[in-house]
Amino acid sequence: MDNHFADTLVEFGYITLAQLDSALELEKRWKVPLPDILTAKGFIAPNAIAKAYARQFDLKVVNLLEELPDESLLKPEMIDSYLGQQILPWRIENEKMMVVVVSPGPETILKVRSLYGQDCTIALTTRFDINWTVQRVFESKFTEIALNELAAADPENSAKPTFIAKQLGALAAIICFIMAGIIIAPTVTLIMLNVLTAIFFLGNFFFKTLLVWMGGRDTPIKQILPIQIAEMDDAALPVYTILVPMFKDGEVLPILVGALRKMDYPIAKLDIKLVLEAGDNETIEAARALGLESVFEIIRVPPSQPQTKPKACNYALSFARGDYLVIYDAEDKPEPDQLKKVLLEFRRGDNNLICIQARLNYFNAFENWLTRMFTLDYSLWFDLMLPGLEKLKIPIPLGGTSNHFKTDVLRSLHAWDPYNVTEDADLGVRITQKGYRVGIVDSTTFEEANCSIPNWVRQRSRWLKGYMQTWLVHMRHPVRFYRSLGFIGFFGFQFFVGGTVLAALLNPIFWGLYILWLTLPAVNFERFFPPVILYISIVNLILGNAAFIYLSILAPFKRRLYRLIPMGLTVFFYWVLLSIAGYKGLWQLIRKPFFWEKTDHGISSFSAKEIAESGV
Repeated sequence: MDNHFADTLVEFGYITLAQLDSALELEKRWKVPLPDILTAKGFIAPNAIAKAYARQFDLKVVNLLEELPDESLLKPEMIDSYLGQQILPWRIENEKMMVVVVSPGPETILKVRSLYGQDCTIALTTRFDINWTVQRVFESKFTEIALNELAAADPENSAKPTFIAKQLGALAAIICFIMAGIIIAPTVTLIMLNVLTAIFFLGNFFFKTLLVWMGGRDTPIKQILPIQIAEMDDAALPVYTILVPMFKDGEVLPILVGALRKMDYPIAKLDIKLVLEAGDNETIEAARALGLESVFEIIRVPPSQPQTKPKACNYALSFARGDYLVIYDAEDKPEPDQLKKVLLEFRRGDNNLICIQARLNYFNAFENWLTRMFTLDYSLWFDLMLPGLEKLKIPIPLGGTSNHFKTDVLRSLHAWDPYNVTEDADLGVRITQKGYRVGIVDSTTFEEANCSIPNWVRQRSRWLKGYMQTWLVHMRHPVRFYRSLGFIGFFGFQFFVGGTVLAALLNPIFWGLYILWLTLPAVNFERFFPPVILYISIVNLILGNAAFIYLSILAPFKRRLYRLIPMGLTVFFYWVLLSIAGYKGLWQLIRKPFFWEKTDHGISSFSAKEIAESGV
């Protein structure tokens, strides 16, 4: 940045001398243009930068929100140029093209001349004005991409059709076969069903135990030392996009804003998109009221169906500037060094490593019984089972937040499926199926555990419905799927994704049979449970359930949450809730598969404390 521009900023009172000195020091350390640092730090507004440039170069400043461009000049094939180079044709005046730019440097001038001729004239505007204009003019194009790009380019991996004809035919054949068997040979049929379910439960027990053993004994998570973080060169760090999809979550937004401001990462290299529904005026106003720095940009997603988080993320992806991208929820508190840890993991991984999942846990773990059980659930899942999946090279269903991607590869995969309500889990499986790899990083994002049972059931039923969608999508061609994953990956997927749903649905049936066996001794159950099946069922009932209780007790050890250990003894009641959510998810899969049931955030008594501590 030339000294004359810096002097102009101070001379005309746009910034103080102390602010300039601070920004110049960061410019040397970060290797980021001075205007980006000044606006990212909140020292100056972007429109004031434009006015300072105007004084220096004697150029006009255009407010594109008030002085609308001639839309006939804007071409869809030039969108990448408008967004990437921040150059936009504005109007034709006196037979000359008027072009607006954000920075009037020599490279920009040359690019403008090459695109629009030597006779064009240049005016100044802000990045926000150009981005907002592009969003407004090409809204329908971005919506079409968000909704249908995956379905058009890779229809076999889209949940837009919930069931395909072959699956419906197979389901109908299985039902008819079972019904015919019950009519013709009821005893043999019920014995065979018992055999299959007994084998499933036994296999599920051994598989989950193996995952925990692998994840706990020989975890692939490699410790990253503080010295390694300290030695990273800020000047070499890439731009990092952060997507924050929200819907009616404005009250908890300060938690994430406070956490992002404390990130150990050059703030001028952050590209933060608050992804909001256009009609969600409450959250939009809440975001505006926070007085956010220029690195925070509001992306308004226009109304279209289905209204889902993955559709909103797809829409925002078109505007992402970062080489890497992560999703956070509004109430998240990622550890300050998470982005740097992820970059270190990417650097020491191979080229096939294109996604890294951070661990998740809760800041209100001890609020009530449900939050304690939810914390046990997540500790078992993210601290033990997912590392086990990574070690065994089984597809990792991503969590709903803190997924870090290489942006270019994410785009090449057509991003998220807007018709799958667990788009994260689906994408994790699709990544593996396409020959890429998901890794785990030794960093935690803390969020709000659901403290209300009705709210928890709504959330978990959506997750289980999404697991059903994910299983149906990837099992459309089971032979092809098997060849892409191999034996361990294929059957690991069956147990981890399909088995999670099946266990939730089958458990109440066998609990009911056990109660009948205890209360109705005159009924001859033995003819449906031959000795071998009886022994396996007893193992499942006693040893299997005892083992899962034991695993729940083990879950909090890694985090030294020893006060949660007794809660493992009450896990049965948590399983009951899971089954309720499972049947609700199944019903919704049939009636309204794309319906996104909203989870309320900010209802925890701990959230107010987190908001207060955020400093926002």
